[in-house]
Amino acid sequence: MMHTAGGKIGRVLAAGALAWMAMGCFASVAQVSEVRDELNAVRAESAASDSVRTIQLVEVLSTLRAINDSISLISGRLSRVRADAQGDVRALRQEVSQVQAMSGQAEQRLQEIRAQIEQRNRQAAARAAAPPAPLAGDTVPVMPTPASPASDEPGPNELLQLGRDQLARGGNRAARAAFTDLLAKYPESELAADAQFYIAEAHAAEGTRVAADSAYALVVSKYGESSRAPTALYKRAVLSQTSGRVTVAKRHFNELIRKYPGSDEAELARERLRLMT
Repeated sequence: MMHTAGGKIGRVLAAGALAWMAMGCFASVAQVSEVRDELNAVRAESAASDSVRTIQLVEVLSTLRAINDSISLISGRLSRVRADAQGDVRALRQEVSQVQAMSGQAEQRLQEIRAQIEQRNRQAAARAAAPPAPLAGDTVPVMPTPASPASDEPGPNELLQLGRDQLARGGNRAARAAFTDLLAKYPESELAADAQFYIAEAHAAEGTRVAADSAYALVVSKYGESSRAPTALYKRAVLSQTSGRVTVAKRHFNELIRKYPGSDEAELARERLRLMT
């Protein structure tokens, strides 16, 4: 726009100069005034154009500032929403952990009660099978009634509790013996997966990684539908990772995510894989 106005001013001046030269420099006052008026008109037009352009630039800049302010406001809101969401997730995880801890305590207490019940039932059966005391004046001895061979055997809950107590005290061999006894005598028990898992835990506590890995693998292969399976697979993967077998660890983590995608261990596996890449 300024170039156009400048061009007009130049053309007016050139035309005036040509007219001056053509008339032999004898231009009249009216002609000079006409040139001056045209020059002033062109200048006024140029000033008006510059004023319009300035107003437009101010409007554009104002619009850009408003857009930037809106972007900043939206970014701030997104940051707050993201922070609130992360806080909610952390709080939810803490609540889940607390619930799981309470559930574990309740399960432990229930296990202890079952073990006590088994022990009392076994003791009661032993007392019932004991021969009665002879009465005074009896000449015929009372033959004892043979007790059932299994009456003196601890039940699966007793054996599991015995093994866990030994494991908590650091008696890893005694713990494995109790768990192995449970598997041998009660292979179809609902506690079999727990026994196999704790055998692996006892090996891990002793630092025998190969034996622990094999024991964890048995939990997954034999008791894949139990709640112990994803935990065993996760611990097997962690054992491989801490042993420097990164490729094997990644394979186990991916297997865990594939087989048990909704488990807490799968979430931990995803985080481990993210940090390993």
